[in-house]
Amino acid sequence: MPSIDLPDAEAQCAELAELIRPHLRPGTLLVGIHSGGVWVARRLRDLLAQASDIGLIDVSFYRDDYGERGLHARVKPSSMPFDVEGRPLILVDDVLYTGRTTRAAINELFDYGRPASIQLAVLADRGRRELPICADFCPWRVQLDSAQELILSADSDGRLRWSVAENA
Repeated sequence: MPSIDLPDAEAQCAELAELIRPHLRPGTLLVGIHSGGVWVARRLRDLLAQASDIGLIDVSFYRDDYGERGLHARVKPSSMPFDVEGRPLILVDDVLYTGRTTRAAINELFDYGRPASIQLAVLADRGRRELPICADFCPWRVQLDSAQELILSADSDGRLRWSVAENA
């Protein structure tokens, strides 16, 4: 499999913030999907000078393949420190791939109320959608072999970094 040049994830966060900035509406709230999306949402909150806390979503129980995959070992609690009813939301994730994680997150969001709108912001879109979902904001579109996985991690100093796992 050919190697791929991976961009600077921190620079991508800044680029993503600039893509979002002209479209921010009053009262817009950020909601990150654990774990990479939460890291990115925190960066966006700071870069966009958003005063409110971010929402945190873990979609483990909302996945349509839960029966096949079982409970993920790193389940984190979801937390919505605000009322989503009638509010514009930006759902944030690190990678958009099949669309199943995004669908699960939207299902969970509606358990908290009915937002005015939901837009999707991701650092990377790797295509191969299985559901009709697309990102509203995305600085990087990348094609990988289906056996490769794009992984966002946080270094010990908190800096975000991309890697690719083979045979995922």
